[in-house]
Amino acid sequence: MTCIADVLIVGAGSAGCVLAARLTETAALSVLLIEAGGEPTDPRIADPAAWPTLQKTAVDWDFAITPQPGLAHRADPWPRGRVVGGSSAINAMGHMRGHPRDFDAWVAAGATGWDYPALLPFFVTSETSPFAGDLGYGGDGPLPLIQPASPHPLSHAHIAAGQALGLTPIRDHNGPVMAGPTLNTLTIRDGRRVSVADAYLTPTVRGRANFALRTDTTVDRLIFEGSRAVGVRLADHTDLRARAAVILCAGSIASPLILMRSGIGPARDLAGCGISVRYDAPGVGANLQDHLLASGNVYAATAPLPPTTTQHSESLIYLHATGQDRDDPPELVVGIVTGAVVSKALSHHVQVPPDAYTLMFGITHPRSRGKITPGGPGPSDPPVIEPRYLSDENDRAHFLQALDWARLLGQAAPYDAWRGAEILPRPSDLTDDAARLAFIARAATSHHHPIGTCAIGGPVAPDLSVRRAERLFICDGSVLPALTTGPVNAAILAVAERGASLIARALR
Repeated sequence: MTCIADVLIVGAGSAGCVLAARLTETAALSVLLIEAGGEPTDPRIADPAAWPTLQKTAVDWDFAITPQPGLAHRADPWPRGRVVGGSSAINAMGHMRGHPRDFDAWVAAGATGWDYPALLPFFVTSETSPFAGDLGYGGDGPLPLIQPASPHPLSHAHIAAGQALGLTPIRDHNGPVMAGPTLNTLTIRDGRRVSVADAYLTPTVRGRANFALRTDTTVDRLIFEGSRAVGVRLADHTDLRARAAVILCAGSIASPLILMRSGIGPARDLAGCGISVRYDAPGVGANLQDHLLASGNVYAATAPLPPTTTQHSESLIYLHATGQDRDDPPELVVGIVTGAVVSKALSHHVQVPPDAYTLMFGITHPRSRGKITPGGPGPSDPPVIEPRYLSDENDRAHFLQALDWARLLGQAAPYDAWRGAEILPRPSDLTDDAARLAFIARAATSHHHPIGTCAIGGPVAPDLSVRRAERLFICDGSVLPALTTGPVNAAILAVAERGASLIARALR
């Protein structure tokens, strides 16, 4: 087994790109970044409006969940990016840090030192914001952010509908207040998507003598000498060795799977897959969380809808649930989509006209918890993904409130110029709470924000090292102990920025 680099980083997604860029700022430290996918050559990746077409293509892992009772027993796809840039190359480009109090839940779960004040400098470091110069916003970071310069007329209507219902507008989602109508912040520059790879793996970084990128390379498992991680075994049975450390940045699905295939995970689950147990680590693969959005509250448009100039969904309104303290993170969300979005479970029940639009609604802090387990001992065995959506009663109660808010917004006066017939939900879906919950079960789909499967405070220590293993670190969405309000990519960037500092210090 050849020593290939000081540090092996597994996964060139959001966190892996940040770590590779930051760690190679130290010229004496060599880094090999390993990615299962290839370079982002599909032109649709750069087109913000084309992101829905990237699912089930070569840049998508195309995972699937087990049939979910909470989703009317559907086994939906779970797209994740299999390309340099990871899911930041196929997502909807929303950039929301989360509510400052979201991170209190991280600390309560054992993530000491990961509160919002500790993370704020790293949010700032990562971005070039349209509000640069204001306290708490960055002006010279790698990732460019915008708010739409020419918002879609439905985006204007959505914001105005919130105001008409008494909601106080806010400037953007990345300040101290998230509840209220505003335009989304997006990772777009000059009309093109900017993935984290675009932002961080610049020609300068790629040209460093201490940086190397190896694509189309799938990692099977870790290699240990005693308790120390010394390298990785690839799916083709070749080995790569690290002189200093191995860092898993493979995401909330692949990072726990690599650990479990290496014998670190719940002993019973590993034994059931024919995997020899190195040590029992019940938290690996557990604590799986994901945002759900229901698609949804669908309306026929009274006139042809203009095409989006960005990515179809320019405004999310976050809302407090009944009885919530207004200083707490909002529990509900309703967004406008400039097209008809209907789940497969509902699509055969309705006739959708060519011009239609959707108010998607959901919850921001689900209490339901799922798990991921290997489907077998090898990297080609599909994982068993059990999100256990809507298994918590509180989640179902909040979803009912989100449905009510979607219909209130959709039927407010600012939508009058566009609103035709309400296609979904149908009157039969609204007769009582049981009917409404049955509609939600058929309408809800993943918002593609899986986190938590190697959580800080669980199998991962606050310095991002894996407990009971030496020179092994994890830094990606799997280490987030709890969901933030809104898309999670911004939080993953901040974690990776701070993680690079922590890991560099440990290596010294």
